[in-house]
Amino acid sequence: MSPPPLDEPRGPLPTPTLVPAAASPAPLTGVLPSPRPRLRQVLVLLPLLLLGVWAAVDWRTLRDGTVRLGSADPGWMLAALFFTCLTWLSAACVRQGALPERLPTGLLIASQFAAGAANHVLPASLGAHAVTLRFLRGRGIPLARATASLALYSLVRPVAKTLVLLAFLLASPGLLPLGDLLPDGRTSTLIVSGALLGLVTTVVLATTVPPLRRPVLECARAALTDVRVLHSRPTRVLALWGGAAAAPVLQATVIFCVGAALGLPLTWAQVTFGFLAASTAVGSVPAPGGIGPVDAALVFTLAGAYGAPVELAATAVVGYRVLTVWLPLLPGALLLSVLVQRKVL
Repeated sequence: MSPPPLDEPRGPLPTPTLVPAAASPAPLTGVLPSPRPRLRQVLVLLPLLLLGVWAAVDWRTLRDGTVRLGSADPGWMLAALFFTCLTWLSAACVRQGALPERLPTGLLIASQFAAGAANHVLPASLGAHAVTLRFLRGRGIPLARATASLALYSLVRPVAKTLVLLAFLLASPGLLPLGDLLPDGRTSTLIVSGALLGLVTTVVLATTVPPLRRPVLECARAALTDVRVLHSRPTRVLALWGGAAAAPVLQATVIFCVGAALGLPLTWAQVTFGFLAASTAVGSVPAPGGIGPVDAALVFTLAGAYGAPVELAATAVVGYRVLTVWLPLLPGALLLSVLVQRKVL
């Protein structure tokens, strides 16, 4: 017995409707914007805000220094300004010498000029290191290697300054009577104890705190690797150690030029050695840009050791600070804001 015939379909079959598995939600209105643009706007305005605060606190130094420098010799002051510009170039050389990668020269010098403004806001060069770290990260340098380059920079600068100081001592043993300038036994003990305590604390924290152990070890490995690579390249060795040795000499030359413009009766060698001795003795004090302790020690050295008039020595130091701090501070802060706005930092 055959099955009954199937009825033929009448008309075309309906097309199946495809239902998406998960419909995309409708865009929400009133969502809060991302905090990154606001943070960048704050970072752009922060240098100018800090500049205004510092100007309100230390405006007398700027006023007195400008009035006193009004009667200075313009030729010597132009020479001092020229050597001031060379200090930023030497800083850029040391930064480049601390990294195997080639950095863009223009942006590197601009970042160091901007870092100078940040360096006079935070103590112990933290401002300059923060700006440089942002610059290196923007160039694609890994965090461990960028941090290692900052550590190498911080280590080479005082070592090179000490070597230059020893070279002056060997060349002219009687250039400066150091007996009256050396700290007494109690002060030396405090300095050595503080340095040892800081070193031991760092080692203990790095070895006992697990969150710190890994980044510290990575930074140490990167530093050792980069040191070996850098010292196999003569150009990097020259940039690193040559720039670090030239930096304090250029700073002292700025002071000498300002002093010569004011009639300070000291030679270049005396001013340079006095600056090296004073900055080495109190350079570890965590003051913003070294302002304060280094200035007092330098005036004491020039007046007490060499017999220069105290007023002239103080005026020369104030003029040095005006040229190296106050004069480039506003353009440095503006350049820092521009670099942040253009995402270079």
